Amino acid sequence: MKTHMEDIDKLIKETLTQEEAKFYDELEEQNVIGMIGGLFQGKNKWILILMNIMTLVFFGLFIYCLVNFFNSAETNELIMWGFGSLIFLLGVSMLKIFAWMQMDKNAILRELKRLELQVSSLSGKISE
Repeated sequence: MKTHMEDIDKLIKETLTQEEAKFYDELEEQNVIGMIGGLFQGKNKWILILMNIMTLVFFGLFIYCLVNFFNSAETNELIMWGFGSLIFLLGVSMLKIFAWMQMDKNAILRELKRLELQVSSLSGKISE
C-alpha cells in the first residue's frame, strides 16, 4: 500500500509546478511533536497559550487539593478536598481534549488542502 501511495504522490508532483510541488511537500503528514508545534501557529495561538497556562494552574490546584485531601482527618474536609481535586482534574482533562481536537482539525485541514491541490492539478491536466 505504501508503494502505491508513493506512486500516486510521484504522479501528482510531476503534474505540479515547482512552487506547487514545494507547497505539496509542506502538507506531508506530521508526527505528534509537529502537530503540537502546529497548535502554536496561526490566528488562535493566543488562546492555546492561555489554555496551556490554565491547564498548569488547574493541575497545580489539583495537586494542592490532593495533598490537603490526604492530610485531613474529618469527613467533611475529605469530601470537600476530594470534590475539589475531581473538579480540577476534570478541568485539565477538558482542556487537553480541546487541544487534541485542535490538532485533529489541523490534520484534516492539511488533508483538505492536499485534496484541493490534487483536484486543481487534475483539472489543469484535463483542460490541456
